[in-house]
Order: sequence, then C-alpha cells, then structure tokens
Amino acid sequence: MTDSKKPNFNIRFQSPAVPAPGFPSAGVSFRVPTMQPPEPALPDDAQACNTQGNTWLQANRVADAIKAYDRAIALQADYLDPHFNRGNALLRLGRKAEALTAFERAIALAPGLALAHYNRATVLEGMGREQESMDSYRQVLCIEPGHVQAQFNLGCLHLRRKAYGEAVACMDRVLALEPRLAQAHNNRGNALLKSRHLLEAVASFDQALALQPQYADALVNRGNARLQRKEHAQAFADLDRAIRLNPDQAQSRQLMGTLLRDSKRHEEALQEFQRAWRCNPGQPGLLTDILGAKTAVCDWHNIGAGIDRLGQAVAQRQPGVSPFSVAVLCDDPALQLQAARNFVAADYPENPLLGPVAPRADGGRIRVGYYSADFHHHATAILMAELFELHDRERFEWFAFSFGPDSQDAMHVRVRQAFDHFLDVRDRSDEAVARLSRELGIDIAVDLKGFTQDTRFGIFSYRCAPVQVSYLGYPGTTGADYIDYAIADKVVLPPQARCHFSEKVVYLPHSYQVNDSKRRIADRAFTREALGLPATGFVFCCFNNNYKILPQMLDGWGRILHAVEDSVLWLLEDNPAVSRNLLREAQARGIAPQRLVFAQRMPLDEHLARHRLADLFLDTLPCNAHTTASDALWAGLPVLTCAGQSFASRVAASLLHAVGLPELVTETQGAYEARAIALARDAGQLDALRSRLHAQAPASPLFDARRFARDLEAAYVVMHARAVQGLPPEAFKV
Repeated sequence: MTDSKKPNFNIRFQSPAVPAPGFPSAGVSFRVPTMQPPEPALPDDAQACNTQGNTWLQANRVADAIKAYDRAIALQADYLDPHFNRGNALLRLGRKAEALTAFERAIALAPGLALAHYNRATVLEGMGREQESMDSYRQVLCIEPGHVQAQFNLGCLHLRRKAYGEAVACMDRVLALEPRLAQAHNNRGNALLKSRHLLEAVASFDQALALQPQYADALVNRGNARLQRKEHAQAFADLDRAIRLNPDQAQSRQLMGTLLRDSKRHEEALQEFQRAWRCNPGQPGLLTDILGAKTAVCDWHNIGAGIDRLGQAVAQRQPGVSPFSVAVLCDDPALQLQAARNFVAADYPENPLLGPVAPRADGGRIRVGYYSADFHHHATAILMAELFELHDRERFEWFAFSFGPDSQDAMHVRVRQAFDHFLDVRDRSDEAVARLSRELGIDIAVDLKGFTQDTRFGIFSYRCAPVQVSYLGYPGTTGADYIDYAIADKVVLPPQARCHFSEKVVYLPHSYQVNDSKRRIADRAFTREALGLPATGFVFCCFNNNYKILPQMLDGWGRILHAVEDSVLWLLEDNPAVSRNLLREAQARGIAPQRLVFAQRMPLDEHLARHRLADLFLDTLPCNAHTTASDALWAGLPVLTCAGQSFASRVAASLLHAVGLPELVTETQGAYEARAIALARDAGQLDALRSRLHAQAPASPLFDARRFARDLEAAYVVMHARAVQGLPPEAFKV
C-alpha cells in the first residue's frame, strides 16, 4: 500500500514552503518580525540581531544566521524568537538534536506557542522518536484544534504504527476541515485497506481520484483493494493506469504481477516482478514473488542463488519474506521458524485491542470454529469434507468462518451443510471477525490457512478465541506466540523437532492428515494412447504442483530414467511454460523429449481414475506431495518418497506409515533413486506392494475419517479443559 506523503512535507525543514491550495505550509514555521535592512556587523540589540539572523537565513548564510541568533540570545536570554529561529537554522545543517533543544527552550518561554510544539514534533519524527512526536502533535491540537498539518501528520504516524482506527479518525478530522485534500482521502483509504475494510477503502480511493484523477498512488491502492476483493478486471485497469503514470514505481508492478499470477499468467507475472525488482530490489515480498513465479513455470535460471538469497533475507530479517516460500524451498526447520517469526512480527503482531478473552465456564457443548478461504473445491475441503460431516454434535457445536469465494460448487454446498453455523465473513475486517468469534463464544479457533494464499492470519492476532490452533493448510510453524497448538504426528514432526515450532504440538496417533473416504473414482477407462503415454514401458509419475519440482529433483529423476529403459515420467502441466522449460532442462540432462509426458488438469474423479495407468508415484523434496500423495494412495498407486528434515518434507512419509507401507519411505536421495530403479525392474515386488495397498488402504487409519474425527475431538477436549482450568497450553499426544 502506498501512503501519501504529507503535502509538501518531503522537504520539511526548508522555508519558505509552497502550500497546497487551501492547505497550510507543511514545513517548520518561522517567527519573522518586520525585516530590517542588514547590518554590516552584529549590533548590541537582541531584536536587531534576530532580524539580521533571519536575513542571513533567507540568503542561505546559515552559519552566520546562527551566530546572529546566538548573539540575540546572549543579549536577551528570555527572547523567544531567536531560540525558535535558531532551531530552524540548525535543521538546515542537519543538527537535529541541537534544533530540538532550541525548540524546547522556545516552548519553555511560550508553552502555548503551537508552532514551537509543531516544529518539535517534526524534529522528533525525523529522529525516529515517534511516540514523543505524536505527543507533541497532540499538544499542538490541544492549543489549536484546527491545525490541519498536525492532524494530518498524527494520522500518518498512526498509519505507520498500524493503529488503523486512530489513523482513520485523524484523516476524518482533516477532511472535516479540508474536504478536498486528496492525500487525506488516500491515507484514510490505506488505513481501511490495511484493516481489511475493503469496500470502505475503495470508496475513499474513489474520492481521492475524483479530486485528483492522475493520482498514481491512489490508483495503486485502489487496485490493491480490488485485487484483494478478487475484482480482477477493475484491479487490472487501476494498476495499468498507475504504471503508465509512473513506470518506475515498484509496488504497482509487484501488484500487477500478483494479479497475473492469480490469473495463472505466470510468465507475464514473472516479467512484472522482475521489472519491479529493477525499480526497487528492496521492495518487501518481491524476492519470494520472483522465486514463486520462477518455480511455477520451472524457470530455474539462477534459482540456486535465489534460494541462497532467501536464506540470507531471513537471517537479516528483511521485510516481506513469505514463510510459505521458505517452507517449500528450504528444508531447514530452524530457518522456517525464523522466517515465520520475522513475518508475524512485521505483518501480524499480537494486537491487544480487544483485550484478553476468558474461557467459557465448563459445561455445554464446546464451540469449535474452522477459519478458511477454502470451503469450496479446493484441496483443504477435499480432504476435510467427511470430517466436517462426521464431527460429534452432542459434545461440540461447529462453526465455519468463510472468507473465500461464494462459489456454490458441489463441494461448497456439501461443506456448508456439514456445519451447525456457516458464516460468510468475506467483507468483515480481521478485527470484526475476531469480535464476532468472541460474541459467539468460540472456545477453539482452528486456522486452516496459515501463510498460504488468501490468508486472514490477522484474525488470530486479536485472539478470537481462548484456544487457537494451526491445522492442515500450512505445512510448518506459524511462529506466532498467540497460536497455542499445532496438530501433527510423530512421523511428520518427530519429537526432537518440536523445538522448531512456536506452538505446542498435539500428536495424533496416526497421520495428522485427514482424508475423505467418499472420494469417487470415475469408472472411465483411460487408454495410454489417449493420455499421450507410450503403449509399453514403465510409467513413473508425479502429479505434484510444478513449483515443487526443483533442479536437483529432475537430476535424480533423470538418473532413474537413464537406468530404467523405455520408462517415461508423467508430470502435471499447470501452464504451457512448464512443459517448454522442463523439456529444455531434461534435454540438458540427456533425457529425450518423448520420455516426459504432460498431463492436463481434469475433474478430480477422472484424475483419480487415470492414476491406474501409472506404475509408481515419485515424490518431490524439499516439499512433498500432500493431497496429491493421498490421491495416489486412494487410487491404489504406490508412492515413493524421501523424507527430509522439515514438516513439509515429511508429509508423504506420514501418509505411507498410516496406510501401512513404511518401506516406501527412504532417507537419502541415493536410497530414493535406488529404490525407484529396483521397483521398476522387479514387477513382482511392485505388484505385491500394489496388492497390499489395495487390501489395506480402505480400512487404514489414513482413510478412516470417523476414527480421525474421534481422535481430533479428543485433542479438542484436552485443549479446552486446560484453558478452562487456567492451565497454559502444553504438548500432548492423543
């Protein structure tokens, strides 16, 4: 979001300043009595010395002006004007501390002088002493309630400090006095945007642009608000205009890249992110945007250097580094924890506005809320739908807080019917959702998003329930002290790795991942030829999202293909650039183009059915197959994985243990490749694994949603009981 600078405040300490029409000058103010002709030497009269100092200051003879003011003060120590004007002269030389002392002496002589308090406030702000600066602006407003500049500056400081309600109030007071001030409308809109009052924010940006149609910052901000509302066509129009007005502004290009990425136009998104980088490589979040766009199209040029830079950015606590990018690109749990802590501290610090929330007295049904943007045809709902339907309604009352699209697809309808209460909170701010949760008496709030797309993590920063839990959507720690528990199992998060989670870990007895045993597999019988597969030969496949495929993964797959004659690798093609880039990379590794086959997306039941034509699913590292691994196992296709060090790199291992095939979990890249080659060469061994999978999977813990529901509910009971007893969160196993 682009905040307006204070009108003419960018050169704050120069005078005279040119005021905006109908708006006071934003520079520091001078007390200048009637000017007298300059004296050839400093006189023995304090007023004349002050006048001479003003003349020299106007002529930019700053050092001489200071001497004149010093002489005036020496002659008359209680003379206000030279103290005040000396402060302005010292600021010309960048001597802020001395200038501050001068203004404070002026205030001591004239406590009711609003100009002196105002100048003191601006100096303190320039020195980074924001709280003292705000106190001084408030003092100005006590003396002179109509001082628009002080009100505006105070609002800007509130905005910088994430006190969005106070920022809106300040800008409202500015606009009551100066209703045509476009910058105030823009800043009011930003405060509303950052607190997720998106409709009101758009209205404020509309006002700013009605007053100043070429106002590029307001266009960027309105485009951002519309992007968050998924109004992509309107967002594109705003951002395109902003870029035309100011082609070198990094944020507008970054937002355009985000819009293109959300529209699956990944190559164009990458180009915009790279243009933004050329404008400002320090733009928050841009590094992870570029890495995300590159991996989405398997463009690996300089990818290793980019991942190294990502680790450095986390270590240096650079702003805007997405914890999700770190989780999927770096198999380093300590780095992931640091990335999450950095991100939360900068973007989602604990917000005490609503105060503590006390647990409800024990008795009655436990109220559990699930919070997500994904209550529609999405991997989260695909996994959880049956769990929602099987939850115990005698001991619990179930709430869904939905901030995703009202898609009305079959999955949305199914999930909506599974809850006691389904609440559409898309247009409510984070604070408003937290307030609603408290009003409804939610005992346990379960975040299903973490730091994935469309997160609303800010809801939890207000403490929307006595117990807050991270589950399923995000494969790692949130790094937030206000998230009490994380749901895991001892394979995906071994006990010795708990130190890398800020949450207390709750261990379920089997896999942490729930599954829907009602997932239908289509009856359609695909042929190899229809799907572009060769008529004969071994078929390795990996239907993971393309961003999970990294160079070292293709290196290993290449060695496997070279060792297994006539084998092919069947991959998902999420966008046209993927096949183009992967074929080029494969050729560089000596792999013939015909040995890579690409699959288009298709309806889930048909996608599950086409798994029958594959022989072995090859998993990725450092980010495993998650839902895609469950899909393969449900469809009867064995999955081979290599377990890493972090949560995201151990999910497939967890699923394989829960389905009864732990021998398909390897611990090193070499063992992974050797096992793949051995299975491809030994049809009997692979057939035996497939037979065991068919026999075991339906009754295994991995696909027993009823058993999972009881285990998870048992965990909720313990969490709630500890809260009611006043006990702190603690790790435990079910």
